[in-house]
Amino acid sequence: MVDLSVKIKQEENSYPIIIKNENITDLTEKILSYIKDKKYLVIISEKVEKIYGKKLNIPKENKFILKDGEKEKNFKNYQKIINCALKKKLTRKDAIIAIGGGVVGDLAGFVASTYMRGIDFIQVPTTLLACVDSSVGGKVAIDTDFGKNLVGAFYQPKIVLINPKFLKTLDDRQFKTGLGEVVKYSFIEKSCKCEEELNLTNFLSEKSQEILNRDEKTLSKLIEICVKLKISVVEKDEKENGLRRILNFGHTYGHAIEKITKYKKFTHGEAIVEGMKFAFNLAVRRNLIDKNYKYLAEDVIKKYNFKEIPTFKLDKMIELMQMDKKATSKSIVFILPTDYSTVEAFEFLPDELIKLLN
Repeated sequence: MVDLSVKIKQEENSYPIIIKNENITDLTEKILSYIKDKKYLVIISEKVEKIYGKKLNIPKENKFILKDGEKEKNFKNYQKIINCALKKKLTRKDAIIAIGGGVVGDLAGFVASTYMRGIDFIQVPTTLLACVDSSVGGKVAIDTDFGKNLVGAFYQPKIVLINPKFLKTLDDRQFKTGLGEVVKYSFIEKSCKCEEELNLTNFLSEKSQEILNRDEKTLSKLIEICVKLKISVVEKDEKENGLRRILNFGHTYGHAIEKITKYKKFTHGEAIVEGMKFAFNLAVRRNLIDKNYKYLAEDVIKKYNFKEIPTFKLDKMIELMQMDKKATSKSIVFILPTDYSTVEAFEFLPDELIKLLN
């Protein structure tokens, strides 16, 4: 078992993160031991319910089953869950529990952040992406017609329970989408300012076969490394006033891909990988890095055989990127590589981007 913790400046917002391979049948009892005699509502993904519903044995009246897919992270489902919590007469002293991937965690967390102006929240990630990224750090949100995660909050969970055994039944595409975020950490590792030297790039190169074969011990170590990097950033900058922006490496262009394809054609991780490729190309054009580093990065990406994504019209992508949360009134903000495993934020005017990339 690995027992980590996120120490936020506001002490009451600090929380433990436990990474442990254990029987899934024991999970519900473990969750209930944390909430004790509180009333609770579990938001669980449809896929997780189908595979693990009997093992988890959560009473029907205590769960809301959410269909899978980014399109479900919307106002309509937010309102349904709020109404469900109200019907159960949950109070500020009760709890919301998320069991699923990033969509479930984001939506359930946003419900928790707004219900009665804040209710306890527990994260139980079941996808690789949620384990290494979205379950840690307190970003919760829903999507709108204008873009992804445009309505949300910073709201920390009370605890994150990570059980790598869930990853055994994850389909290959969803497993790869998590690897997209894992690879991202390797390109930003030095900028995370972690006191411990973790060497994620080497780990990804040396252990690629074990990772793709989902070796439990290897995956546990991989998750631990990524979580330590995320913790290092979040502890220094909880609400993205500076350092935390580096976690958006690949996301400016990646979110535009998701939006232009209506969240139906490519997974988040696939889009982020393409966003990182875009960032490396832009960095070369801007003379921030040499081509050798770009080729090295491409070699790391190729090891994991991510889905290829076609090129989209630049003017349309710029229009969508101007809606990005990081954008200013005039500029689009990109996180770009400046050295090995090092990134920084840069602003580009739309005309400047067109000139650089055409």
